[in-house]
This record gives sequence, structure tokens and C-alpha cells, in this order.
Amino acid sequence: MATPTASETRLAAHAAYVLRANDTGTLTTAAPKLYPHQWSWDAAFIAVGLATVSVPRAIAELDVLLTAQWSTGMLPHIVFAPGTDYFPGADVWNSHVSPAAPKNVQTSGICQPPVHAIALQQLLATARHTGGTARAQAEEFVARTFDQWLAWHRWLAQARDPHQRGLLQIYHGWESGMDNSPRWDTAYAAVQPDHALLKLRRHDLNHVTDPTQRPTDTEYHRYLQLLKQMREASYDDTQVPEVVPFRMADVFMSAIMAVASDVLADIGDTLNRADDTAELRLLADRFRQGVLSTVAAETGLARDRNTLTGTWVETKTVAGFAPLLSGGSDHIMKRQLDLLAGEEWCGHPRLRYAVPPSTSPTSDAFNPRSYWRGPQWPVISWLLYWALNRHGASEFADSIRAQSLAQLGDLAFGEYYEPFTGEALGSSHQSWTAAVALGWLS
Repeated sequence: MATPTASETRLAAHAAYVLRANDTGTLTTAAPKLYPHQWSWDAAFIAVGLATVSVPRAIAELDVLLTAQWSTGMLPHIVFAPGTDYFPGADVWNSHVSPAAPKNVQTSGICQPPVHAIALQQLLATARHTGGTARAQAEEFVARTFDQWLAWHRWLAQARDPHQRGLLQIYHGWESGMDNSPRWDTAYAAVQPDHALLKLRRHDLNHVTDPTQRPTDTEYHRYLQLLKQMREASYDDTQVPEVVPFRMADVFMSAIMAVASDVLADIGDTLNRADDTAELRLLADRFRQGVLSTVAAETGLARDRNTLTGTWVETKTVAGFAPLLSGGSDHIMKRQLDLLAGEEWCGHPRLRYAVPPSTSPTSDAFNPRSYWRGPQWPVISWLLYWALNRHGASEFADSIRAQSLAQLGDLAFGEYYEPFTGEALGSSHQSWTAAVALGWLS
């Protein structure tokens, strides 16, 4: 790789400072004020960036997440840091109503996308490049924790795809990581909040003063209603799908499951875990085929499915590019690459930076300032960059990298970005934004 330019060196230094500033001593908060806890898929991306600065610190980040693993194998979407103010906090989740929850750690009761094997792979690659003690520590960590990552994948396959259709089912938009994406509008419309939930304790608007950048109160009432229903079902894997009205087959999460299972199998090969790697590759193929089965002939985009009503979600969001993650069809991959580069997406003439918006600017659901309804997310750009390189589309990947580094040149490390103006939105000094900057610059 070419020697970093002065501007890249400055960007890397600022990104490393963000991660240090957000470090509590035990975990890295997602953001210093708005998100004072550890989020599951954030932690994976954060570990990618941390490894470029300190391999032991990256290992410690993932170790904290694993201490919160449920006995079922689930990795919860939040690990709560004590003494912080956040809503909905551990007192609202009350995850200890489930006998599967860890006894000495406070967590939420749902999950997020299984990107962790990708972080493991990146951690190993960085450590092996560094050599010496860092390499030995990383290899020891992976060998020591492999069974926990395997249990996580097995839980997803069994609890969230019991009929083996190759599509993971989620029961809350938070599980997708794309909280208020228009992907979920129809499903959320079926959620009728109890009147007792009408009083919200929202702290997010104290840190993001423009409420248009955040989900609405109506959306939050629905979020909390689903949480209440899951809590009353003790977060039981068999009971929750019977009581919640939000039941979606998440194509993007399924694609991550496919490629992450392949990656975890590759890691298992180095540990001589032949039976486990064979199982993981079967899972990868199952979810890869599931993703491909959702692609619409008319649009070329993959689709989520409402499993309660049996209807497809046709809204044009970045999740439609799930096959670029999972692979499996050269024809579909080529069409998707053309779509992503075209004027409905990265090639849209009004974009300040040519990276994927969360919703196509040509969609009626597009809102350039509202969370997952239009803004660009550097972490999604990095994930697609990584996948494009994996599947041999390195020229396109390099373009996304260059555009993303230019976008992050403001040193705000925004949670997400207004696609037309390039303005940083949401929380500033976001850990996973700083982390993927370091990933690109390493």
C-alpha cells in the first residue's frame, strides 16, 4: 500500500484519539454522550480499528462482549456500562427475567447482525502483520473463544431460522442495526403501543438537538411496545415469535450470516476444527441461497419479507445489496455492482461523496437527514468495501475507500452524513466511524 499522505496521517491520529477518549477502561462506548454503552456490532467494527492501534486492546473489547453472551449462544445487542444515563436502560430491559441471561452483566434481550467473525479475521491479519507478541495474543484469543463464536452462529441458525429457509427472522428493527429504516415501516405500523407507554424518557434529543435527525416519538412508542412484549415473554426464543407483531426476514442480516459463517470456517480451518468448519460452510451456503431467493427480477435488489403477512418489502434501501456481501451468483453480483454504481445510488448526481446512501435518493421514502432513511453511514461503506474486495471488485472498493476518507476529512467522525451536503449528523466522535477510518488507513 502507498505511504499515507499527511492528511491521512492526521485523520488516523484523530481517529485513534476518538477511540481513546471513548474508552471507559473496560469497554469502548459507541459514542461519548449519546451511546454510553457497548453495542454488539459496533464492538466488532471498533475492534477492527483498535487492532491497528493496539491488538491487546482490540482483544479486550471483544472479550467484554463475550462475557455478556447468553447461555443459548446469543450475543446481546447492548452490554450496559454501570453508572450511565440512557433510555431504555437496563432497568427497562430487565433481561434477568430470562434464565439464559448472564448473571453478573446487564444486557438487552435482543441481538444484532453477526459481523464479529469479520472482525476476528481483520484482527488476526493485523496481528500477524505486526508479529511478535501481538500475533501470539491474537491467535491465542481466537483459539480460546472459537467455541463461543460458533455457539453464536448456531443460535442464530436454530432460533432465528428454525425452518432452514436461509433467512434470519428479527422481532425488532433494532436487531437489524437499521432502527428506523423504511424497510420496517409496514411492520411497525402493525404495532399498537399501550397507553401506559406514552411517557418517554428520551435522552437522545439532549445530545442531538435537531429532532428530524432521530426517530420520532411515535416510532419510539412502537420500539418500547415490542420491548415490553418480549420482556413479558421472558425473551424466550419459542415464545417471542408468538407474541410480537413485528416478524421480518432480514435479508441484510442473513447475508452477513452467510459471509461471516464462511469467514469463521476459514478461521476454524487454522484450528483444525474440521467438523465445525464443515457445519459453518453448510450454514454459509444455506443463508447465501436464502439471500439470492429474495432478489426481485424487476429491480435486481434483494428484499426483506414480512413473515407475518407473507409480503415482500420493495423499498429501495442499501439492504437490497445483500448479495454483494453473501455472493453466490456472478450474474446477480454483476447486476448489483452496476446498480450500486448507477444514478440511483453512488452515481446520483447530487451526492457530495459517492458512497451508498441508506435509502436511494430516488425513493419516495428517502429523507436525507433522518437516521437510516437516507443518510450515508461510513460503517456500511466500510462493510461493502470489505465485501467488494473479498469478491474481486477491488476497483470499486478503492473508489468507496477514497470517497469515504474524503467524507471523513472534516474530523467530526459523525454517526452518519447528509448525502447532498456532506454534513455530519447524529452523534459526533462516533467510535465505529473512527474505527473504520483506521481500518481504511491501516
